[in-house]
Amino acid sequence: MNKDFLRYQAQTTPHPLGLEVESAKGSYIFTTDGKKHLDFVAGVSACSLGHCHPKVVKAIKEQAEKYLHVMVYGEYAQQPAVELTRLLAEQFPKPLEKTYLTNSGTEAIEGALKLARRYTGRAEIIAAHQAYHGNTMGSLSLMDYEERQKPFRPLLGGISFIQFNEEKDLEKITEKTAAVILESIQGGAGFILPKNNYLKKIKQRCEEVGALLILDEIQPGFGRTGKLFGFQNFDMVPDIVALGKGMGGGMPIGAFSASAKMMDSLSDNPKMGHITTFGGNPVIAASALATLKEITSSDLMSESLEKEKLFRKLLVHPLISEVRGMGLMLAIITLSEEIANQLILKCKEKNLILFWLLFEKKAVRITPPLTISEEEIKEGCGIIIDVLEDIIKKQEAVN
Repeated sequence: MNKDFLRYQAQTTPHPLGLEVESAKGSYIFTTDGKKHLDFVAGVSACSLGHCHPKVVKAIKEQAEKYLHVMVYGEYAQQPAVELTRLLAEQFPKPLEKTYLTNSGTEAIEGALKLARRYTGRAEIIAAHQAYHGNTMGSLSLMDYEERQKPFRPLLGGISFIQFNEEKDLEKITEKTAAVILESIQGGAGFILPKNNYLKKIKQRCEEVGALLILDEIQPGFGRTGKLFGFQNFDMVPDIVALGKGMGGGMPIGAFSASAKMMDSLSDNPKMGHITTFGGNPVIAASALATLKEITSSDLMSESLEKEKLFRKLLVHPLISEVRGMGLMLAIITLSEEIANQLILKCKEKNLILFWLLFEKKAVRITPPLTISEEEIKEGCGIIIDVLEDIIKKQEAVN
């Protein structure tokens, strides 16, 4: 299968990990060679309830037998999408109350950018250095990373950048600014938390100059940080929220949410200011609805903070400088890029799945399903420590 995978399926890197997947269940992925792999990545934070959660699978099957795609987005009332957006409105703080469903997180960002410009009548968008919001052209324009932007220029104009957590940059937000867009927790940069009420201060500055604040919750959202949305940890409410990844329980979905007044501006003058064919797909919406119901009706969010404590207790080693993040959005920061690479690849050999972060090369991602058990955490952390011990022994042998 790998030969055909490399020959016929377009690749994102020259050397993909290449696991040949047979099936997946809970915290494990099973490969065609009969091996069982403990998954500490969860599809890069996407499989909130683990693989093939029974309630999610049930919802998908039941909806698939009723109807699939019937009309482009926004024309027909379809129960899964209506119930999903209503439940989101119940969970959001005011004035967030209306949601536009998309097919992915990066599409949610595109919609949020259009909404901000449409509603304010302004052009300037301010993003953060080392931000990651996706890879479509608008989202890529928000990435202050020349290596990734250069081959695809010209990109979206009117973008400027500030330093995350740098309060002196607040003055760059002016009456010309349509919106500031930030991750509530910076992902690719190394799972950087906002400090000293940073998000609250950003929102206050936006209000002073009439700009909007867009928060990207694509990775922190849906229970991963101990709250349903990451921004709820920081005592503030954004104007627009972008959602994705863990929202779908393993199915492809995104969304952006705002006040009804703001969101309604996309529906007229011009009509169809934002359109999509498959956004709000009933089968995917059913999966997302089942996921949201399970997260909000269980103890998974509070348990994620207890599981974080266990990870931090177990992941202590001379080759680990720190563990960053919150809840089950964690990153091991190793002493070097080489150690991070060795750790990920050697853990793969021992049937533990870890992964990289985009910009912070010394980081190793730990974003397991919210449903992961304490026993599975101990098992995986044991493998990590064993591999790090092996790396030290090999270093000592060379020296």
